[in-house]
Amino acid sequence: MNELMIGTAVEGGAPVALDARRFNRHTFWCGQSGSGKTYALGVVLEQLLLRTRMPMLILDPNADFVRFGEPRAEVPAVVRDEIAGSDIRVFRSGAQGDGALHVRYVDLSPATKAAVLRLDPIRDAEEYNILLHLEGTPERFDTDELMRRLRASGDPMQERLAYRMENLQVLDWPLWSRGSGSVLDHVAERPRATVLDIGGGVYPAEGKVAALAVLEELWARREERKPMLIVIDEAHNLCPPDPTTGVERALTEQLIQIAAEGRKFGLWLFLSTQRPTKIHPNVLSQCDNLGLMRVNAPRDLAELGAVFGFAPEELVERSPEFAQGQALFAGGFVDRAAVVQVSARLTEEHGGDVRVPLREETENGLL
Repeated sequence: MNELMIGTAVEGGAPVALDARRFNRHTFWCGQSGSGKTYALGVVLEQLLLRTRMPMLILDPNADFVRFGEPRAEVPAVVRDEIAGSDIRVFRSGAQGDGALHVRYVDLSPATKAAVLRLDPIRDAEEYNILLHLEGTPERFDTDELMRRLRASGDPMQERLAYRMENLQVLDWPLWSRGSGSVLDHVAERPRATVLDIGGGVYPAEGKVAALAVLEELWARREERKPMLIVIDEAHNLCPPDPTTGVERALTEQLIQIAAEGRKFGLWLFLSTQRPTKIHPNVLSQCDNLGLMRVNAPRDLAELGAVFGFAPEELVERSPEFAQGQALFAGGFVDRAAVVQVSARLTEEHGGDVRVPLREETENGLL
């Protein structure tokens, strides 16, 4: 079955479906805070889970999808069983045991290691070159032994690299698996969905480095041509128009490459964010599917109209009037552009808005 039933048309109430086959193109999902963007994104992902066999990688900065494998109580039993029986793996920053988000430092590319250490191949040529030739294996990598070796080398540049590592506290990150399993091993097995909670690290760059490690690995294996839908919630965190740090630049460059060339290898992006102007234009311009929820800013609507010329102008201009949970779908994954009231979720959404405490309420309920 190719149809993904995602809601009903606002005008007329007819059921609206997306064509699952057309997710072999990049998709852009947009809506300002309070529009229901993340909730509605979950509705589409649930349908992809139930109606396709396409593996999904969900990069989740706000832990909104960590309960993606938990069906709601009111869902029909047959659907509950299908969701519960799906291979959905969740990895969280700061967690312990099998659910911990870990990658191996030695698995990172030299360029990524350099970005983590804020090394420039020209400005910091000596340190960069030493980093390129550092030996280590996943089974034997020992940070304490590495630091001792660098300091005992008698080479000022190696000692300088050791100081850099220590001062930046890079080797102390809880992200590193230190010889144990890596999330890359799980992604390589192509479960139905892999959710990476990349927002809860102790150090600010941990989540971005985890995302970069996975994206690099997928790109390195692209010739295998194994399909993967790469879902990035709050995508402006990973591919901003003006990246500032080395890690952000590396992430943005990798996503630009996937956006430009990934389709033919089965690497398809599904980007969700609040404003189109917060996404690098070389990524945004490669998207052929559009899901647009409420957006008020005239500049953003003008940008959407310019990039997504296939979306009817009169429907884009109605976006500020959309109620919560309403979205314009346009592009290859829908027969014709339509404004849709998105259906209810089948799985639990983690988080959600924090309610304003009212005066007549106590911490335990109403007075």
